[in-house]
Amino acid sequence: MLTERGRTFLNLGRIFTRNLFKEARINASESKSFACGSCSNKLDLLELPRKPRKSERKPWVTDINELKRKARLEKQERGMVREVALKPPKNGLLVKKLIPVAHDVLAARGRLLFYASRVAHSVSIYFCSVCGDVHVGDPPHKIRTCNVSGSQTNKEHVWERGGVEHVLPVVESFHLYDRLGRAVSHNERLQVDRIPAIVELCIQAGVDIPKYPTRRREFPVYYVAGRLIDFEKKFPKNDSYEKDMNTSGFWATPKRSNEVQQFSNFSFDNLKGFAERGMEALDKLHSGVLNLMEKYDVQACGYCDEVQVGPKGHRARQCQAFKHQMRDGQHAWQQASIDDILPPVYVWHVGDSHDRLLIDALKRYYGKLPAVVELFAQAGASVGENYQGTMRADVTVPGLDEENLVV
Repeated sequence: MLTERGRTFLNLGRIFTRNLFKEARINASESKSFACGSCSNKLDLLELPRKPRKSERKPWVTDINELKRKARLEKQERGMVREVALKPPKNGLLVKKLIPVAHDVLAARGRLLFYASRVAHSVSIYFCSVCGDVHVGDPPHKIRTCNVSGSQTNKEHVWERGGVEHVLPVVESFHLYDRLGRAVSHNERLQVDRIPAIVELCIQAGVDIPKYPTRRREFPVYYVAGRLIDFEKKFPKNDSYEKDMNTSGFWATPKRSNEVQQFSNFSFDNLKGFAERGMEALDKLHSGVLNLMEKYDVQACGYCDEVQVGPKGHRARQCQAFKHQMRDGQHAWQQASIDDILPPVYVWHVGDSHDRLLIDALKRYYGKLPAVVELFAQAGASVGENYQGTMRADVTVPGLDEENLVV
């Protein structure tokens, strides 16, 4: 056994060691914060999100525990016979402050498609016929990333000329006459129109398109004991279903709007001007869609690319993703993100160097950009600071003879 004096020296040694390690940790944290502060002005490299496997579900926009908590509260409310006050747009009415935003989003989408199609006449777009990879610029890259069934042994891409639809893919959704009505069933999947999801979002937010009529309520719906009660008639008299409908037939040529005619008056040689206006339209479209999705619900399948604009998903049994047999072919609906309705197609960024051919040996030095941003960047438009981290603007690409010298 230790004597009393020995135990005292042992305790003092423990206290000294604890204080010594504590001071060392404090000094290390201060030096780390000073180092981070000194390099805060440098560009932070951002890694693109990893492409999920086919068996993985998309990340939840809202935490799963929060969704479970809301589900428990809704279950309790369904057992209580009382009225719950709903706010627009959940009560069927429009959010008045978002009606101009919906019109701006639809106009920005038209401008973006017009400018992208103009620039695509001068900047080449390629896509791989095997894996669907996209490249912007001429010549196409030689990076061996074609790793799907049916690809070549050396994993090189099989390039073909593409178009605007490859840099701006269109995500479609069922058009709903009543956004609070019942979901589209499996037997109705061929009877309901499918339109671009952004257009459907703008229609539900207040844009009136005669070709796609929708129901506008004058009185809100009520939520009582877990059920929506609508006291309006199903088809009110002032809701003209056939008003302003184009009955000229399928072969009629639609008239171009004044906005499109205004775009056509621009000089075709002003390629940089088209690219800069296209970047402005892209930023306005992205911010407007984010504002609309904060109020208007959009559903996306957790395993495939299906999207449905509205508070609930459709019932069409057409999902062929992971374990679709357990769901009887129905989609695993969850809250959608901005990438579901505006999917970014990332391509390799071609710098301003004279050697525009990207090779496989130097692929770790190349950056990436969304395809439409890369399209406008090669036409002379300035890329914003949001993309500086992914395009690796501060990385100098070495030559083949210098690759082994890079530390």
